[in-house]
Amino acid sequence: MSVTQALLGPLLDSAAKPLITHYDDATGARIELSRATTANWAAKTANWLVDEFDLEPGTPVAVSLPAHWQTAGVLLGAWWCGAHVTDQAEGAEVAFVPAAAPERAEGAYVKAALGLDPMGAPVRELPDGFVDYISDVRVHGDDFSPISPVSGSAPALLDRSVDDLIAAARKRAVELGIGRGDRVLSTLDWSFPDGVVDGLLAVLAGEGALVHCSNLDPAQLDKRRADERTTVELG
Repeated sequence: MSVTQALLGPLLDSAAKPLITHYDDATGARIELSRATTANWAAKTANWLVDEFDLEPGTPVAVSLPAHWQTAGVLLGAWWCGAHVTDQAEGAEVAFVPAAAPERAEGAYVKAALGLDPMGAPVRELPDGFVDYISDVRVHGDDFSPISPVSGSAPALLDRSVDDLIAAARKRAVELGIGRGDRVLSTLDWSFPDGVVDGLLAVLAGEGALVHCSNLDPAQLDKRRADERTTVELG
């Protein structure tokens, strides 16, 4: 069973509940994704990787992106089809990078740019040699059925296997006090491996909901707590 099936799958029994709320105080943006919508973006990503590139379990995929709802779709989609997520573009089948930092994709077979627009708009000025992630994945299906089973011993994140990553997420959920129904306010970077485990996967494992704040204005912190009714804080 893949990381995504293990951690996101159980949440889909209540698919309409909010899962990721993302604030960016640098732009004033706020967007909320339900569990179902998050799963749809992950499925589109997985379908794109398999349909367009015949990606098989264990294939390296580089992700060099900030904490963002689009990044969640990329990561969960990559893990759903069994990709080995790394932080090294050299030799990767696909490298996902911000459109503003195309150099991070050097050495990858396919270079995918994300504009990280809060509403999911395509990249306005696509770097030469890149595909636009948002435009490409939109046409793919909202459901994903793995063609090949993902082994628990398969590589998932850097040197961690699928089973290792799932176990780490569940362990950290307990240690961080994240339980069912918690709303988790976080400012953590999704660095590999600890940042993404604490800031994303532990929230899923604990069956909570994430309220992530990028570029947080400290003067807005109390308002975020009150507006979002958060119960756990990470950062």
